[in-house]
Amino acid sequence: MLIIRPGLEIPEDEIQLEAIRAQGAGGQNVNKVSSAIHLRFDIAASSLPEEYKTRLMSISDRRVNSEGVIVIKAQRHRTREKNHRDALERLAELIRKATERHRKRIPTRPSKASKERRLTSKSQRSHTKQLRGKVED
Repeated sequence: MLIIRPGLEIPEDEIQLEAIRAQGAGGQNVNKVSSAIHLRFDIAASSLPEEYKTRLMSISDRRVNSEGVIVIKAQRHRTREKNHRDALERLAELIRKATERHRKRIPTRPSKASKERRLTSKSQRSHTKQLRGKVED
């Protein structure tokens, strides 16, 4: 089970993990060992609540493709086990981000005193600028 937060878990059988060869420099080890992990998670076929599924589908993240599958490639670490944990943690973080509810912003108005301070400072600034005119003899 992948625990997202208390009360929200994803069974391991819904997550497809595949070991692949990592890219980049690394010499002989990279050429021989499949240490990178390719994670696939189908949002529509998962056991997540519908509300979270729709939020995940609407996220503008390049890891979520058009079919609604989250694809994560973990190759930061040298060992397969660390990349495995990294991929699962990145999936959990992505789902956690989609489950957060943002409070709606309540628009506020400036107070009467702040309006007066603003207008006073504007008129003082205007007066200062008017004094910069040409001096007449």
